[in-house]
Amino acid sequence: MRKVGIWIDKEKAYIVTLYKESEKFSTLKSELESFNVKGGSRSKTRWGPQDVVQDSRYLEREKHQLRVFFKNLAAIINKADVISVFGPGEVKNKFRKELSEQYPLLAAKIKTVQVADSMTDNQLIALVKDHYK
Repeated sequence: MRKVGIWIDKEKAYIVTLYKESEKFSTLKSELESFNVKGGSRSKTRWGPQDVVQDSRYLEREKHQLRVFFKNLAAIINKADVISVFGPGEVKNKFRKELSEQYPLLAAKIKTVQVADSMTDNQLIALVKDHYK
């Protein structure tokens, strides 16, 4: 039985695969751009209207880049029998939602989604091993 544990955030995903007596650790970078919205200006008159920056296009770009990241991650874990997802932010829930919409067979293999802070590689491997005992 191939058991997979994923620690995920916006920057990267750490994938721990347990199969028989072996373990495999890999990293997938997200290539997600960091968006620092700049711009907007004041009108020349005092208390005049402000020029507002439209950040919806930044959010759309981020959403598209996350979809590409999730697609690449799904391709890596497609042979898993059981999947557990860990992570600090909301990306783990977005990943679960994307799997349920785009890859329902893979989403059915998700056992749990849990909050987990940053940790070292060895701590992550120990967490996944302990989780599947």
